[in-house]
Amino acid sequence: MKTEKEKFNLPSFIINNALKIEKVFILMCIISVIMMPFVKVNYDLTKYLPDTAPSKQGLDLMEEEFGYPGTARVMVEGVSLYEAKRAKDAIENVEGVDMVLWCDTSTDIFQSSDFIDEKEIEDYYKDGCAVMDITFVEGDTDELTKEAIDEISSILGDRGYMVGMAVQTKSLQENVAKELNMIMAVAIVMIYIILTLTTDSWAEPILFLTVMGVAIILNKGTNLFLGEISFLTDNVVAVLQLAVSMDYSIFLLHAYTRYKEHGMGMKDALRAAVDEAFKSIIASSLTTIVGFIVLTFMRFRIGFDLGLSLTKGIVTSLASVLFLMPALIIRMAPLLDRTEHRSFMPAFKKSSRLIFKFRMPILITAAALALPLYVAQGMNSFLFGNASVGAGEGTQVYEDSLKISEIFGRSNMMMAIVPAQSNVKEKELSEELSELPYVKSVTSLTDELPEGIPEDFLPESITGLMHTEDYARILLYTRTKEESPAAFDAAGEIEEIIRSYYPDDSYLVGGTPSTMDIKEIIVEDYALVNILSLIGVFVVVMLSFDSIAIPVAVMMPIELAIWLNMAVPYLRGEEVNYIGYIIVSCIQLGATVDYSILTTSNYIDSRKKQGLSKRDAAISALEKSIPAIFTSGSILTICGYILYFVSSISAIGDLGHLIGRGAWMSMLLVLGVLPPLLVLVDPLIRKNELARIKDFISDRRKKKNVGQRSHKNN
Repeated sequence: MKTEKEKFNLPSFIINNALKIEKVFILMCIISVIMMPFVKVNYDLTKYLPDTAPSKQGLDLMEEEFGYPGTARVMVEGVSLYEAKRAKDAIENVEGVDMVLWCDTSTDIFQSSDFIDEKEIEDYYKDGCAVMDITFVEGDTDELTKEAIDEISSILGDRGYMVGMAVQTKSLQENVAKELNMIMAVAIVMIYIILTLTTDSWAEPILFLTVMGVAIILNKGTNLFLGEISFLTDNVVAVLQLAVSMDYSIFLLHAYTRYKEHGMGMKDALRAAVDEAFKSIIASSLTTIVGFIVLTFMRFRIGFDLGLSLTKGIVTSLASVLFLMPALIIRMAPLLDRTEHRSFMPAFKKSSRLIFKFRMPILITAAALALPLYVAQGMNSFLFGNASVGAGEGTQVYEDSLKISEIFGRSNMMMAIVPAQSNVKEKELSEELSELPYVKSVTSLTDELPEGIPEDFLPESITGLMHTEDYARILLYTRTKEESPAAFDAAGEIEEIIRSYYPDDSYLVGGTPSTMDIKEIIVEDYALVNILSLIGVFVVVMLSFDSIAIPVAVMMPIELAIWLNMAVPYLRGEEVNYIGYIIVSCIQLGATVDYSILTTSNYIDSRKKQGLSKRDAAISALEKSIPAIFTSGSILTICGYILYFVSSISAIGDLGHLIGRGAWMSMLLVLGVLPPLLVLVDPLIRKNELARIKDFISDRRKKKNVGQRSHKNN
């Protein structure tokens, strides 16, 4: 049997095997770097719809029967009808282009201009500008489609403008690749500056960033095991991981420094610091993990994708801090000692007293604003679909869209997939749809088929685009945006008409129907993840403090900060991307609730261990907490705003804006609202109600066991 000294001790194992652990991490980093290029990135939000969504069922059926074509809309300005016709013919001959819809399908443009009714062709030719709707052979993200877009762009030259999902997706991919490196570079520089101001050595920020860099590489490489990740995950997780996990490495180094100052040798101090870090860092990370993991319960599966990657990021950060960082501290110890500098952080004594002095006005103001903010944050105008993601202000797609819409208005393509039962019924449906005031054009095989000519007389290259053995495809273009109340109403009416002809096995697919399903599903998801995150964090905090009152006090400032953050877009009249809205509510709770936990822990220590009065304990808690909260909150704020200012992708920019603004709001409300709340619930805090319940249950069990043994003996 092993003695106490011979028993396995993890901190000692880490210190004694530091060199080997270092080599293991180097090997894992090399493997992760090799895996990273093979991680597939998805740019289509419709891929994350559940299989039960009607538009997803329709898309799957269309892909199976006809393929999943990409779409684009192009305009060329300063051309005659004949020049536009030549451009259209050239585009049709581009490899990867399926069909091009223009006015020459219904009007003979070679006849004298005196016989051409300008009103009939104004949807396609006006003021020397021609606009055409293009359908590609392959999907929006396919390499063949991207090559086709490049060739079309060269055909049109400087006079061309291009929009549509295929163009938007290509632009999105190019912008993502270009901006990601810039975002990380700016984030690293800004975080280095913050860490330099808040630490005591010039080399400490290098140590922290090295550890976090390793954790990010491991997380990005292991994304290969997820099969495919969203562009949102690929872009924001690394920055959020860097911002949220930095506290762990700061805590470990500060604990190591503290033990050294108490006279311990380097390895003994490091061993004690690792032992302390295991208990506190893992406990602290649980609230963050809960906030992230609940995203995986979303029916809209981008939440699973993002939540799992964020959670994995926290795990790799914990592993890097607890196992790799001690080895790096041993290696960098002489450099850390040589580069020590005086602390640039003030003591915060006066500011702590000032905050507590105005506690009641702060608390009353917060209480008065709570209900209005809660109502306001639920009244935002939201965007849900693909079009709201990659065509934001500042992108070429956005500028081209404005130019085309200014001349020709909107054009939104949808496709009806119906059973191939009867050409007569299909033609009647096409004619009824054509008569709708917002429908610009309807294209079906029965419309193109000359009267009296059997379908079999046409080549398969033509019929295969619109008919298969079992299904027919009908293309519709409406004069609406892809995402708007008018577009939703139009799609709803079109679906009703289609089902009046084909009650079963008929679908309407396209950006608008998919966005309608995304909207319905994601709104339900918000209610679910919001409740789960609140319950999860509440339980973790409750078990950590053995109290029911403390979690209420801890979470109130954070929830108020979330409501305030989400109310700002409504008050400013801005539209919000709903994906960012739902994700940030979990991220802000999970990432910033630690500010409340730290302040509460410091308050309880001041009351119970130091015996301070409620007032002095609150001031002491502020004084101890402000430096750590300022460091962590500043990093998260800066990283969020970097995403906002650097990224031209609206979904990423909006997410960054919400994260950055939410971080500093959480900081201010925790420091302003929590101390007076803790003073108010102080009697409950000192009772440790859960601990007393546990003791009561334990005593009852002991008495029961004693009684049972006594009965047996008798």
